[in-house]
Amino acid sequence: MNGVVHLYCPERARRRLYNFSLNLMMIRKFPLSISCGLVALVLLPILAAAQSSDPPVKRDEIKASQVVGDPPVPEDKTIVVVTGTFEPAPLEEINRSVEVLTVRDTAPLHHYWTEVLESDASLDLRQRGGNGVQGDLSVRGSTFGQTLILLDGLRVNDAQTAHHNLDVPVPLDGLERVEVLRGAGSTVHGADAMGGAVNFITSTPKFSELRFGSEVGNFGVNSQKLAASFLQDGVSEQLTLSRDFSSGFRYDRDFRDTEAFSHTDFTTALGGTTILLGISDKPFGADQYYGHFDSFERTKAWFTGLRQGIGKNTEFDLGYRRHTDEFILFRKNPSVYENNHIDESYQVALRRHQDLSTNTTLSFGGEGFHDSIDSNNLGQHSRNRGDGYVNLDVRALGRFSFSLGAREEFYGTGGTQPGGNIFTPSVAAGYALGTGWKLKASVSRGFRIPTFTDYFYSDPANLGNPNLKPESGWNYEGGVVWNPGGRWKSDVTVFHSRQREVIDYVQFVPGGQYTASNLESLNFTGVEAALHARLPHNQQASLSYTAIHGVQGALQGFKARYTSNYPTHRAVVSWLGELPGKIEARSQIGVNQRFGADPYAVWDAALTREFYGKVRANLGFANISSTRYEEIPNVVMPGRSMVFGLDILLWRKGH
Repeated sequence: MNGVVHLYCPERARRRLYNFSLNLMMIRKFPLSISCGLVALVLLPILAAAQSSDPPVKRDEIKASQVVGDPPVPEDKTIVVVTGTFEPAPLEEINRSVEVLTVRDTAPLHHYWTEVLESDASLDLRQRGGNGVQGDLSVRGSTFGQTLILLDGLRVNDAQTAHHNLDVPVPLDGLERVEVLRGAGSTVHGADAMGGAVNFITSTPKFSELRFGSEVGNFGVNSQKLAASFLQDGVSEQLTLSRDFSSGFRYDRDFRDTEAFSHTDFTTALGGTTILLGISDKPFGADQYYGHFDSFERTKAWFTGLRQGIGKNTEFDLGYRRHTDEFILFRKNPSVYENNHIDESYQVALRRHQDLSTNTTLSFGGEGFHDSIDSNNLGQHSRNRGDGYVNLDVRALGRFSFSLGAREEFYGTGGTQPGGNIFTPSVAAGYALGTGWKLKASVSRGFRIPTFTDYFYSDPANLGNPNLKPESGWNYEGGVVWNPGGRWKSDVTVFHSRQREVIDYVQFVPGGQYTASNLESLNFTGVEAALHARLPHNQQASLSYTAIHGVQGALQGFKARYTSNYPTHRAVVSWLGELPGKIEARSQIGVNQRFGADPYAVWDAALTREFYGKVRANLGFANISSTRYEEIPNVVMPGRSMVFGLDILLWRKGH
């Protein structure tokens, strides 16, 4: 043996691969490394098929760990989602644009859950560094403040600033999936769901077990994680902890991320009970994050939630979130300028649904919210909100289904902030054409209330505005879905968003302060398309694409900070499958072009293999092409990196 592996490939296939790779090389807008990455993405599944002698698997034989986009499910099961509807519903029955991104079954092929978000072309994740240290998330061109973040249906959005909305205190191993509602969702979820809502669903254990893992890699990466679960007599407990350290890929871009989360389920005389507890601590270098300064920041988040069933049709929800933010403008000279913010948010809800017939459900309820902040810069402020909602859902009315909903929300009932109320109706309908084809359409309204930073912040470069009005907007969409129930699924959606009183920071004088202001209008028109395929030899592939055209009301030559940083084109190509030697692999290329900027592509990949049923080795590659890019202006992202890790099953008790 000389260590060389010879692969057999028919002459016709070789010619096709050669012509395909030659065409990719001729795309002048992409560097050679990206072209090679595209070729490799195509080669991997072909090589896997060439090396495997196993016959094609049946649909119900595909392993749960081989998931891209929508997970494979046996014929007698379906994916039930809780985002986009008032009551959990099968995904194929929902008439809104909802995407399910699996996490738990593909966790060994990911280092952090932000990598999962990047697999959806309609999501725009603008990070300030890797590993989810800090980033902004938007849907369909919206600003990051117009995306509502939920944790098991409870609000996570930060009252101080939307820059902290993704401070979700859950390690990767504590998540089951992420559900994405595209388009305005305030009728279902309330304030901030203008562009969409992203719901992190935490996992419940399948076994009583104890796992430990560790990773090392470029840029001084050193990570450890622990997952412990318990199942006994109707009680389940899932505890996950993680520590992620990096010395940084450049000066002042180091970070230390510590997270712990607990998910507990049990049953009482009232009904099912779920208790959520989470905490995170993130100190990180913030060079260029908010300007040309070598800054430092440390955020901490505490989250607790209770979901209590009351009988069969009623649920009581309670949530509390506390967040602290320490910001130092000059890391080497902290005494020059420092901000310290502490904000707290409470939420309570009472929800009920009533089955009016076998295919008709009436849902209704009320919610209350309280936000407060104590800050040396923003001052001390608080506000209250409350709402009531009602929704009628009719399914399986022949081939036709529809829902009608409405919410009235009251906000700003005290202090110096303006108060008022806003009405957010929605209607969605679907029609099954047969043979897997379905038409769907919806109209919905969303709104966002300014954060405390929007109202009161002040520094030499930025100024808040206590007279800001809430944002609001209408979303219109229509699409077609093809899901014959086999190996293929595709959908195309056309959408239009009309937003008013959009909040942005505007520079009215060149070189002057950016002042929080209400823009007259901001409209988006776009299209989303996706194709998912389950291929022979344990392979899956997906292609998703989103194109957006935005029209902003006249700024009269003034400069706005956030509203023009949206992607006009974004495409994601993903492949997941099994290579020779029982190696599971993932490869993904994301291509982005932002408004007024050149396109760029980022290629990630990962390999994992299990040994003896106890040890799993993981190898992850990020930005293989070493593309130089910025998701937020002037904040350079890391180049090529590699991480190697081991996960060890220390103990398991079957159930």
